Amino acid sequence: MEKIQNYIGGSLISPLSKKYIDNFEPAKGSVYSLIPDSDAQDIELAVKASKKAFPVWSVMPKQERSAILLKLADLILKNADQLAFEESRDNGKPLKLASQVDIPRAEANIRFFATAILHFESESHSMENTAINYTLREPIGIVATISPWNLPLYLFTWKIAPALAAGNCVIAKPSEITPYTAYALSKLCKEAGLPDGVLNIVHGLGAKVGEAISLHPDIKVISFTGGTQTGKRIASIAAPMFKKLSLELGGKNPNIIFDDCDFDDMLKTTMRSSFSNQGQICLCGSRILIQKGIYEDFKKAFVERTKELIIGNPLDDKSNIGAIVSEPHMNKILSYIELAKEEGGKILAGGHRVYIDGENKNGWFIEPTIIEGLANSCRTNQEEIFGPVVTLQSFETEEDALAIANGTEYGLAATVWTSNLKKAHRLAQKLHSGIVWVNCWLVRDLRTPFGGVKNSGVGREGGFEALRFFTEAKNVCIYL
Repeated sequence: MEKIQNYIGGSLISPLSKKYIDNFEPAKGSVYSLIPDSDAQDIELAVKASKKAFPVWSVMPKQERSAILLKLADLILKNADQLAFEESRDNGKPLKLASQVDIPRAEANIRFFATAILHFESESHSMENTAINYTLREPIGIVATISPWNLPLYLFTWKIAPALAAGNCVIAKPSEITPYTAYALSKLCKEAGLPDGVLNIVHGLGAKVGEAISLHPDIKVISFTGGTQTGKRIASIAAPMFKKLSLELGGKNPNIIFDDCDFDDMLKTTMRSSFSNQGQICLCGSRILIQKGIYEDFKKAFVERTKELIIGNPLDDKSNIGAIVSEPHMNKILSYIELAKEEGGKILAGGHRVYIDGENKNGWFIEPTIIEGLANSCRTNQEEIFGPVVTLQSFETEEDALAIANGTEYGLAATVWTSNLKKAHRLAQKLHSGIVWVNCWLVRDLRTPFGGVKNSGVGREGGFEALRFFTEAKNVCIYL
């Protein structure tokens, strides 16, 4: 049984406690490796390694930092097939999805910020003939990143890349549910020539490792992506310590479909935005709002296509739907389907666990599920399910659509389908959402700000927003 190791001070090491926890392969429902059960003493070791590395890394010319990160991106590309296999096995997602989306995006994240730092500008402000001000952007020191299980390497690199490019030393905690590709990346860091202690990867449970990160006085910044309740816990500890926080939390995203949309394009994309990665993407459109005039046509076509999706072994190229990431999460999703029935919902497709013959007979698979007939105020439409489950609701006017779309505590992303440009602009301005896609979904320019409003988070990631977050601004005023 392979034992995953922490990466601290440039070395792959066991947890100081010598304790491990099971790592499951979702498609088989069985343990295939062991994860370090790290705790506060491992975080302390990582802090010491970061302190030792920071004086050198923080003053290294940005061109040299960039070159090291670009070499790391090259190594991700070189090892893309193996990383995709490891991501699929560890997470349960189809291999073709990991190959086409997760690993290419991980490489792009590193490459983007490695070059962005070369163009990161400081501001200057002239006070006519009195004085000139200029702003220095300096690395903060030791920063922490806590990444989720749904897009493991994709979101792990999304956080560490800007922090490293800006000259910080990073203590990174991957999800304990999907740790393997972060472990694989640690081996590539050595090959890329990343100095010892600049990046430290500490595996383990949130209640131990995440808590220790939040409590440690020398960790000045925390960037977290995950559940809203965990985000609240981190904020309750870190805010009184005046730590800088970026929290990308949950979503209950509306997909608003007007009767003047390009129906075929909308339907094809809505299949993706509903069930990609088994619906385990914070940006999935889990509440589908359809204008009354095309509701029945949409429902018929959407149900037919959903029933055609192939649920199976993630390594099989024919599979559209892979395994749910863990047994507890599978049971949570199934409980929401039962709740929807209790709330008066009608199951149009799916609704059951799937059992597959052969080596995947104990895997955690759920049919893609469509539910209609629920009020927007019910729990099924208000709480984040984070699985292959969507609800259908009809509306008549723009005002109706906005009221339903904005009627949750979340505000991460929204999608609008219409051929009327003025209508699209109106909706985009009025939606309570950090991201609005018009006639598309998950089209990402890494230069743009990413994040949510309301209970979907605090702060923005992406582009220069991320580099600003991981640096401290210092104004210098020169009197003339």
